[in-house]
Amino acid sequence: MVKIGKIELPDFPLLLAPMEDVSDPPFRRLCKMHGADLMYSEFISSEGLIRDAIKSRQKLDIFDYERPVGIQIFGGDEEAMAMSAKIVETVQPDLLDINFGCPVKKVVCKGAGAGVLKDVDLMVRLTKAVVNSTNLPVTVKTRLGWDDASINIDEVAERLQDVGIHALTIHGRTRAQMYKGHSDWSHIARVKNNPRIHIPIFGNGDIDSPEKALEYKNTYGLDGIMIGRAAIGYPWIFNEIKHFFATGELMNAPTIADRVQAARNHLIWSMEWKGERVGIVEMRRHYTNYFKGIPHFKDHRQKLVTLDDHNALLEVFEEIIAAYSSDGI
Repeated sequence: MVKIGKIELPDFPLLLAPMEDVSDPPFRRLCKMHGADLMYSEFISSEGLIRDAIKSRQKLDIFDYERPVGIQIFGGDEEAMAMSAKIVETVQPDLLDINFGCPVKKVVCKGAGAGVLKDVDLMVRLTKAVVNSTNLPVTVKTRLGWDDASINIDEVAERLQDVGIHALTIHGRTRAQMYKGHSDWSHIARVKNNPRIHIPIFGNGDIDSPEKALEYKNTYGLDGIMIGRAAIGYPWIFNEIKHFFATGELMNAPTIADRVQAARNHLIWSMEWKGERVGIVEMRRHYTNYFKGIPHFKDHRQKLVTLDDHNALLEVFEEIIAAYSSDGI
């Protein structure tokens, strides 16, 4: 069993990464159905929460069926982070996570996300401000360092633990790498094996199959793994990994009916949460991933990303099942 504060997770839990424009309640609901043990919101600007920005506030929506679930915030100002932590606490998530890992320029330029990796003292002050402002367990997600010449994750892990965080997730790349190249989990393992470290350490980066998940579990000896991009359009990955851990066998790939059911649920839940028009439009970015590898799918995809009526979209889903079920897909 892995514990984060009073939260009890199964041995070697699988976490869903907080991903901007992806990890919203409809997507999280699908991942929970398919085996995710702990999930996080999209990251939320501390400044946006304080300004009462509508989009930031909407990201605070969590539902009981998701639990345990964490809300992730980012920012570069101690007072704003402390105030936003108090706001987050009012919606009663299970934990609060701080993003010190987002490499996107618009975030880094504000001295937030991975931008804080250049100033560990500031990172510590920001974390302490959040810890002191909430009764929620506070966790952190970060990267190895700014670039290969400044990998500082060992110092970061010790100092953040010292100011009271309850778990640390480490993406095995530097900010300079963005999402390119390979993640290096040897640095994450070194943090885990540091005798001073007693909080759970989770690894993130490049886990895209049950085989790789087991390899990394056995090689690096961490407390669990966080999965991000591999779950987009493929929420089955969580149960596939668990099944492979338990049996050494791969589950059957999702059928066309499984893919349609997931995409349809995602669409319906998106419309319920965002409103019909926004739900339909924002769902369009997901269809390519749900139906990746399906042959001769262009015409169906074109309908999915252009139709504006939800009944017409539901008819397209039925067309897809009729077109491919006889092929054994």
